[in-house]
Formats: sequence, structure tokens, C-alpha cells
Amino acid sequence: MSKLTSKSFTNSRPKTPRRFIWLTLSLVAVALPTAANASSSSSVSKDRRATIVEATWLEANLNNPKVRIIEVSTDPGVYEKSHIPNAINFRWHTEFVDPVNRDIASQSAFQAAVQAAGINKDTQVVLYGDKNNWFAAWGVWIFRTYGHQNVSILNGGRDKWVKDGRALSPIVPSPSRGNFVATTANLKLRAFLGDVTKIAKKQDKSTKLVDIRSADEFSGKIFAPAGFQELAIRAGHIPGAQNVPWTTAVSPDGTFRPAADLKAIYDAKGINGKKKVIVYCRIGERAAHTWFVLSEILGYDVKLYDGSWTEYGNSVGVPIANPTGTVWGKG
Repeated sequence: MSKLTSKSFTNSRPKTPRRFIWLTLSLVAVALPTAANASSSSSVSKDRRATIVEATWLEANLNNPKVRIIEVSTDPGVYEKSHIPNAINFRWHTEFVDPVNRDIASQSAFQAAVQAAGINKDTQVVLYGDKNNWFAAWGVWIFRTYGHQNVSILNGGRDKWVKDGRALSPIVPSPSRGNFVATTANLKLRAFLGDVTKIAKKQDKSTKLVDIRSADEFSGKIFAPAGFQELAIRAGHIPGAQNVPWTTAVSPDGTFRPAADLKAIYDAKGINGKKKVIVYCRIGERAAHTWFVLSEILGYDVKLYDGSWTEYGNSVGVPIANPTGTVWGKG
């Protein structure tokens, strides 16, 4: 396997018009540079880092001092039982979220957690987790929000790593404190209730809204997937949203589909990078996966509405769409 250099992680922006789309035909390479945006209105950085790494590369870099691995799994006790060697445990509801306010982790709290994990300003951070990397993608979004650009996701996540029979360890590493300094939160990556309400009321026609939940959630047939307790009092979706379930972006083995396939999936729904995009789900975690696909793979200008349906569906004075008619839980 060829070794990756720092140049391997840099995608220099071409000087040709942004209407020309750079897409790789598959994600089987060791690392995938982010594709250029198709829109002239894009605000994608000119110095993007590769955001997907393959298991073969990570396996060869488990002891690389310039690489820090973070597991973000939803099932309690999974990390403690075993994890990828040298991986640090981040709990999505602690290190990435404010435990008191419904908000992302504060700048100071996130910085403290990241420094404790031994992460420096030049560290290559690789995140992975269960559930097809739901919260690993959320972690990439948070790292981006607080200014750390050299962050990647393990293609296939924990499940594929385990299925492939790769090494696991119960040993919890104790790294030296890092020197990472969090920037002020980049609000260009985050949407709020007012932003999506403008779309629902047709006051904003410059932004596409994508609901990544299942078709039954979108239609209002169900309030949430079985076993999930965070609910909204109303079912349905935000008016104007296109329904593209997050699962359409995932191959049977849990890896991301080839970039050309992903582009075709979203093109069919009018999501092509020509307009800004806001993605949402129920509490934000599945939408982070789609945010990653659209932003980090296809290079579109995307915000994550982390308040998602549990905020919007419980809000007073905002319109909803409910084709099934279960607005108040009655058919």
C-alpha cells in the first residue's frame, strides 16, 4: 500500500468555474478528497482535507503520533468492551452536546475534551462509530464547526471493522494533553428554527430543504422509528422539504456509495449544489450523515438543522405538512 503524505490530504481548488464538478467514481481509494462544488455561490474552503479514510490506511496508522482515533458509538458499553486500538471514547451526548442546554458543546467544553484526547492543531482526527457512523459524522460536523479541518471518517465505521476481523483492544489510552484551540463556532454550518421556517413559509427560495428520515416518518405515518423516545407532538415534515432517506447513501457493507451514485441520487430530487441546502432529521444525528455526504463528498454548501423535527414539530406557530393526517397522533 502506498504511503500517504500530507499532500495526499489536500485538495487544491481549481481555477476553472465552479460549474465544473469534480467527482471521483468510487470511494475505494485510501482517502477521498472532497469534490468541488457545482455552484458558483459555494463557500467551500479552498484547502479542504480528505474526509474519508479506509480501514487499510487506518490499520497502518494505529500508532502514528500524528493521528488520533475517536470512537463515537451510541450503544453504551461498546467502547469499554473493545475498540479500535488507541481509540479515545467520545460520548455524543457529553463531549459533543451541552448536557444542560439543548445545544452543541460550548467552545470551552469542546476544547477541553479535545485537548484531553491528546489532539493538537495539526493532528489528523479519524472518527468512527456504530449505526453506520451516525455520530461519527456528527463529530466531523462539530470539529468543523470549531475550526479543526484535518478530520476524517472511517469508511464503514465500527461494524465493518469488526466484520472484517480487524484488531480490537480493551485498553484505554492515556495521551498527553494536546494544544488544540477551538475557534468561535462557525454558524455557516448550522441552521436554526428561523431558517427552516422561512423555507416552510416560502420566504426563502434560495435554499433547498432535505428531510433524511424514512418515508413513513416524512409522511407522518409514524412519529419516530421504533425504540426511540425523543418525540414531537406532531408528525409529518417541514413544508417544502424533499425526502431523501440517509440510508440511500450507504452500501450494503456500510461504506459510502460511490460519489457518482450519490450525485445521481440527489440530482433526482433537485439537490445539485446550485442552491444552498439545509438537512434535518429527528434530533440531528442521522442528518449529520447526510450533511457529511453533501458537504464533504459532493462539496455542496450545506447546513445542519440539529434542532430537527423534535424542535420544529413541537414549535408553536409554524406550518407542517402531513400527508397521512396524523397531525395530533390520530389517523
